[in-house]
Amino acid sequence: MSKNDHKEHDDNGAGLSRQEYEHTLRQLQVELVKLQKHFIKSGEKILVIFEGRDASGKDGTIKRIIEHLSPRETRVVALGKPSDRDRMSWYFQRYVPYLPAAAEFVLFNRSWYNRAGVERVMGFCSDAEYEEFMSSVLHFEHMLVHSGIRLIKYYLDISKAEQKRRLQDRKADPLKQWKMSAIDDEAIKYWDEYSQARNVMLARTHSFLTPWNIVRADGKRQARLGVMRDLLTRLDYADKDEGLIRPDPQVVFAYDEAYLASGMIAP
Repeated sequence: MSKNDHKEHDDNGAGLSRQEYEHTLRQLQVELVKLQKHFIKSGEKILVIFEGRDASGKDGTIKRIIEHLSPRETRVVALGKPSDRDRMSWYFQRYVPYLPAAAEFVLFNRSWYNRAGVERVMGFCSDAEYEEFMSSVLHFEHMLVHSGIRLIKYYLDISKAEQKRRLQDRKADPLKQWKMSAIDDEAIKYWDEYSQARNVMLARTHSFLTPWNIVRADGKRQARLGVMRDLLTRLDYADKDEGLIRPDPQVVFAYDEAYLASGMIAP
């Protein structure tokens, strides 16, 4: 095992070697291609939302999911700072143009839940705007589901120590400079405030139709594979390898308030 492989094994492999990880990753990516062939043929509309703290692994997870999928039917949406026009419009309006049409697979790298997280913590929205969002988001999501969109929500959860390590790594690695933002510098400083905002968001926006799925993401490799397995389990397609895609409930699990007290969700 190389020095770099040993580091990744210790820091974010969660006991999974690079060789084991890459072998399983390829198998799961084959399953994802099967899945895409199915929903292109059937005309299904798939929308997957990824939320989580800064440096929780959203970019890397999405990258592995879409790596071998058709770019014509696959879209990643990562919206930047809202414009003046966005701020004067219905809050959900800027997201609507990016929703999937038939046969499309859309992944949101952060979503309308910005209002329940960074906007709430950093004071980028008023109390009234926040309450309006929290009161209406489930109605919006349920409308999408009833229109035929399959909506799946993941929250990637990491510990404070792991976030600090990853943010420091970003600063030191010239290839990760594009990931740095002014908000990153506030992530650790406002850790407790982000935890509180997360807890309220999960409690108030978890529903039977659009539940939250928590991903324990301190181990990058396990988290990526866990999300793929969970996603493949939830969606129908032909020739599914049931043994390969069996999810690990210690990595990905449905939100429950009890997990905040038990430590399954980082404090």
